[in-house]
Amino acid sequence: MDAAGVEAVWRIESARIVAALTRFTGDFGLAEDAAQEAVAEALVSWPLASPANPAGWLMATARRRAVDAIRRRTTLQDRYALLAADPAVGSAVDEEVDPDRIDDDVLALMFISCHPVLSPEVRVALTLRVVGGLSSAEIARAFLVPVPTVQARITRGKKTIAAAGVPFELPAAGERRERLGGVLSVLYVIFTEGSTATSGDRLLRPEVAYEAIRLARTLAALQPDEPEVHGLLALFELTAARFPARTAPDGSPILLEHQDRRRWDFAAIRRGSAALARASARGLGPYGLQAAIAAAHASAPSVEATDWDRIVVLYEALGRVAPSPVVELNRAVAVAMASGPAQALAIVDELIASDRLAGSHLVPTVRGELLARLGRRSEARAELELAARLCPNQRERSVLLDKAATLG
Repeated sequence: MDAAGVEAVWRIESARIVAALTRFTGDFGLAEDAAQEAVAEALVSWPLASPANPAGWLMATARRRAVDAIRRRTTLQDRYALLAADPAVGSAVDEEVDPDRIDDDVLALMFISCHPVLSPEVRVALTLRVVGGLSSAEIARAFLVPVPTVQARITRGKKTIAAAGVPFELPAAGERRERLGGVLSVLYVIFTEGSTATSGDRLLRPEVAYEAIRLARTLAALQPDEPEVHGLLALFELTAARFPARTAPDGSPILLEHQDRRRWDFAAIRRGSAALARASARGLGPYGLQAAIAAAHASAPSVEATDWDRIVVLYEALGRVAPSPVVELNRAVAVAMASGPAQALAIVDELIASDRLAGSHLVPTVRGELLARLGRRSEARAELELAARLCPNQRERSVLLDKAATLG
């Protein structure tokens, strides 16, 4: 088996391996390190002789690495004796690995990776590393930061968890619900970076977005009675459905009104619609409302035929349950399509007057579009040029400059 095969097995199995080792050793950092050592050993040995049960091989090798590490820690000899001698522990680790099994260990691992004691950027890095199975280099590429920065975040996260004495266990039901929002927000950040990169020369980073979708599917299987989990998954699926039509072959962005909707992923739309139906059964929360907006777009044959009045209502509801300047700005876009640019411009100007979203390229982008529709071309050009200066993504910046040039 070549390196790509090793990486594929690791990506699928890493969360369960790290989770099982954490449960058995009681040491999150040790478990992750031992698992990394196992995959490094696999990269050397598997090209020479592929194991019959790759997941089981990784689990057993990682266990041996963990036992060796514990043995070297003189203060943990009792723990070593337990691991080395307890047949129940050995059989649990070395048993055949069911590739379709999803258990509470993975859920506990998600809650540890997204623990409130960690900073947001550490939560993202740790989740992608220990739950998603991404390497430090892959995470660094996704978020356009140096590899040492990612490694430092992961190391800091493991040390923080150890220092705080975070146990490897699922939080109690009430606490789990309180902390679930943190888990969902981490997945949302990961997906958002994949669907519209904050900076760099690519609009989309689909590999990052699809990793968030995979993690959201796992979470939905583990938490089937949480409507917002299904709402988040629906939002991801419905948004990703448009990926095939969002960029040209050269990577340049294609705006919604110019997209070939025949290229949308209709299987993803069906999956997203099914997840949205499950979320709707108990009333829509913030993620479910965003998914409903995405569904309105996904079901429309064109921009002109989109139910913009419904989207305005959904944004109004979203503004009540999760108010933010970005929601208000998006509502303004929908209002412009439903009722005209003048009414929408008033919403945007109110955002500017309150100094919300200061420094963001989004406000001048929307304001420039509205002014252009109102025939105020020179003002519109100035706004779009300002937006281009503020925009860190090269692809988006090019689109803004092209629009500004047409208003010259």
